[in-house]
Amino acid sequence: MFHKEGFKIIAIATFITGGSILLIDSFVELKWLSTTLSIVVLLFYILILQFFRNPKRTTKIDLNTIIAPVDGKVVVIEEVFEPEYFNDKRLQVSIFMSPINVHVTRYLMSGIVKYSKYHPGKYLVAWHPKASTENERTSIVVENEIFGAVLYRQIAGALANRIVNYAVEGTKVTQGSDAGFIKFGSRIDIYLPLNTKLNVTLNQKVTGGIDVVASK
Repeated sequence: MFHKEGFKIIAIATFITGGSILLIDSFVELKWLSTTLSIVVLLFYILILQFFRNPKRTTKIDLNTIIAPVDGKVVVIEEVFEPEYFNDKRLQVSIFMSPINVHVTRYLMSGIVKYSKYHPGKYLVAWHPKASTENERTSIVVENEIFGAVLYRQIAGALANRIVNYAVEGTKVTQGSDAGFIKFGSRIDIYLPLNTKLNVTLNQKVTGGIDVVASK
């Protein structure tokens, strides 16, 4: 199953892959070279397919938990000042996604979207300290009666060329449902209340829509 954001790219890649293999077979006379080039083209095609995969996840909806919005590795856990929406200190948890991770973004909790804003920017590597404030990004705040307001930020990486955000201010969203997509390498920053109990540790790998990041 593939994410809808990849349909166009997959269609183009399928056409290019088929055409390339036909051209290689027609014009490359050396059998070993023809086979090698065809394998390289197929491997590239497989990488594109796996990047846009959208595995079905069954989220156990719980207002007392914050789930991982994406697949990846926890690379930051620290107390920071959040200047865009809260203007006070928050507990930041950052999840880095490599190009081989599933890049679907899922709502980390159920509630009302209170804020949703796109910021154009640079394309620093996603783990760069300034990526949170200088890279292309979207900031989304979801609020419910248990956690209050929680901000998550989709951040483009060095290879990312488009952030897709489905969050619309004023709408009610459900934990684990599709919230967007980031193409080709990225990171998610989560800003939680300081008294939040964390269920993850640094360098832990998490699965979007499944693993609990924090709880009450």
